[in-house]
Amino acid sequence: MDSVDDIDLEDTKAWWVFLLGGVLWILFAWVVLSIDYETVWAVALYFGFGLIAGGLMGVLSGMVTRSWRWVHVSFGVLSIVAGIITLIWPGQTFLVLAAVIGWFVMLAGVLDLATAFATREESDLWWLQLLLGLAEVLIGFWAIGYAGRSISLLVVWVGATALARGISSLFMGFALHGAGKELRKRMAGPSATTAGV
Repeated sequence: MDSVDDIDLEDTKAWWVFLLGGVLWILFAWVVLSIDYETVWAVALYFGFGLIAGGLMGVLSGMVTRSWRWVHVSFGVLSIVAGIITLIWPGQTFLVLAAVIGWFVMLAGVLDLATAFATREESDLWWLQLLLGLAEVLIGFWAIGYAGRSISLLVVWVGATALARGISSLFMGFALHGAGKELRKRMAGPSATTAGV
């Protein structure tokens, strides 16, 4: 039995939310990586607002889909909380900001790994999301444990996180769009055959 049969057509209608979220994350990564930062405070503000915006997109994704709803909403709420923590302590040490970034990237990687395994039957690109998840987990561990912090490294971590989230959202959007097309084709197939008889 093909796993596309296990997907509800209603769930695939939210593909555009993931696509929009992916584009916005990638634009955010481009902005973060193209601006010259001189303070941890500036990096923290950008990262905090990015996390809050991404969290709101995650909650929205959870509201428009029925499958994995709790994962999207939970990760969205987690992103909002991490963004608020980042904004509360924007001028604190590199340790606080790097820890928030590291934990967020690591949890995002775990979510991408779970999504890759859950969608491997319905997406030809599941292995790319698997690789992305592995990379995020490794970067997260590195960011949490790395002692030699610098502003430029924090900017790279923020940009890499945003880029990874964008790519992950694009994968999810295209996978849902493809599954929806396949379901509509299957639903139209038998009626088209019956009409021709």
